Amino acid sequence: MTAPGIRWAGPRALLVELDSLEAVLALHARLVENPAPGQVDVLAAAQTVLAVFDSRANARAARELITRLDAEPARAAATPSAPVQIEVVYDGEDLAEVARLTGMGTDSVVAAHTGQLWTAAFGGFAPGFAYLVGETDALNVPRRGTPRTAVPAGSVALAGNFSAVYPRRSPGGWQLIGHTAARMWDLEREQPALVRPGTRVQYVAVRELVDISSAGGGLSGGRLLEGRQQDGKHHVAPSQHKAAISAGHSLEVLAPGPQALIQDLGRPGLGDLGVSRAGAADTASARQANRLVGNLPTDAVIENVLGGLAVRAKGEVTAALSGAATEAEIRSQDGTRPAPMYAPFPLHDGESLHLGTPESGLRTYLAVRGGIDVPPVLGSRSTDLMSGIGPAPLAAGTVLPIGAVDTARAVGQPEPPTLPKELGSAAAGKPVVLRITTGPRHDWFTPESRQALTGQEWTVTAESNRIGVRLDVGSDGSGAPGKALERARTGELPSEGVVAGSLQVPPSGLPVLFLADHPVTGGYPVIGAVIPEDLPAAAQLPPGTAVRFVDVDPETLQPLAPPPST
Repeated sequence: MTAPGIRWAGPRALLVELDSLEAVLALHARLVENPAPGQVDVLAAAQTVLAVFDSRANARAARELITRLDAEPARAAATPSAPVQIEVVYDGEDLAEVARLTGMGTDSVVAAHTGQLWTAAFGGFAPGFAYLVGETDALNVPRRGTPRTAVPAGSVALAGNFSAVYPRRSPGGWQLIGHTAARMWDLEREQPALVRPGTRVQYVAVRELVDISSAGGGLSGGRLLEGRQQDGKHHVAPSQHKAAISAGHSLEVLAPGPQALIQDLGRPGLGDLGVSRAGAADTASARQANRLVGNLPTDAVIENVLGGLAVRAKGEVTAALSGAATEAEIRSQDGTRPAPMYAPFPLHDGESLHLGTPESGLRTYLAVRGGIDVPPVLGSRSTDLMSGIGPAPLAAGTVLPIGAVDTARAVGQPEPPTLPKELGSAAAGKPVVLRITTGPRHDWFTPESRQALTGQEWTVTAESNRIGVRLDVGSDGSGAPGKALERARTGELPSEGVVAGSLQVPPSGLPVLFLADHPVTGGYPVIGAVIPEDLPAAAQLPPGTAVRFVDVDPETLQPLAPPPST
């Protein structure tokens, strides 16, 4: 193995390039078995290992360690288990295109796909999604030029030299050649993933299948509890200061607004399973809301998009609102009163809280003292819209139990908002500035495009969500339209790990800024990454907002050049 090439993927993550899949798996095994200080996650891919850390200092120390590592000695191969058989109806929308790209007929494509064993090299993209390597490269085909916004669950696909099955409905750019009813991910199984690294797969052609019973492919997480706690599984350890809330204390959802989700700080460290961290999109505001009611930072809150949320208290509740500022009122039989932002307030038994449309920003967070106590899934109560893991989006009639109160933790004092001033109405029309570090794949773009990334404004589009902020070109600074980003290199980038904040650029040249529910791997180059400190602001950008990116020194987070005048 030659010395690894190491690229920074944001200020706290390393993308290690290696010369073979064997070297990738060896380094990955070392980091899994002997984690470096501060290591949060490690993810193997086709030619790279992504290692994520909790600080720049720990990432820098790990970089020096990885640089000194020798090749992992070869290990004795374990006796392979019998291959998993996956029945496939070969009727995919791209089957004819794959035949054209490979110079085969469609029957020959099917024969090549079923006529060899495939081995899962690594996971990624989504839970249950495994990258399978075949015994030949006869079916090596590029991804689609434009990814689909929704690929059906059970789709069997090809990209590069890999084959895979989409475990649930999700975006994707692979070539679809068929579909299967196999449940690739099921949380009710002891091992949720049907195919894990090292598993061998035999595809079998059939004419028809039993229908998939769930569009999510078994991905739905724990159901919301109605008016009771989950016995023995509360996420706050018991203590002598704990005073249990009387049975039945809860919130009833009267209206969810456009979207209301349960979120905490997510489930880090599961990238190898294809599970992203998820959690609150604006972690600063979620932490603030919890702080105001005297919760731990990890307690679950409600994340509401564009207002419209209404909840009714059963029992005496202490609550707080943070994030996007909105007019809120409390209604009871005795009348109404306003509910403050960024300060704790009481919500008495039978009273209801109603949120208006935010004045600025996008997401408002509601915390209640004791936390929302729904069952954790893979160690977190957060809803992951990309993976379908965790509680379902809130709906009218849902009853949410409230956890026990830790009386040793005091209710907080009023605080100023955490949102950037540019989102306020007083600064309307000014772009929101987000700090970025370049790479890891900035060399895939022309010098003009690298300059355009920070030299022009971008506009947030209505297609944005918790997976990512989709951007369109804005002004170039002189009033003329900006330009999409152009590549200096052609060809396919093998799928590799990506971090939250990554600015991934598909062939359209329009960047996508990955947020909390982003896929753990991607096949389009990342030109830069928004620093973790600015991701809460990125999560609060409504459609139509103008954005400017500023390159910063990853050590000091100071601009490398004066920001352009606006």
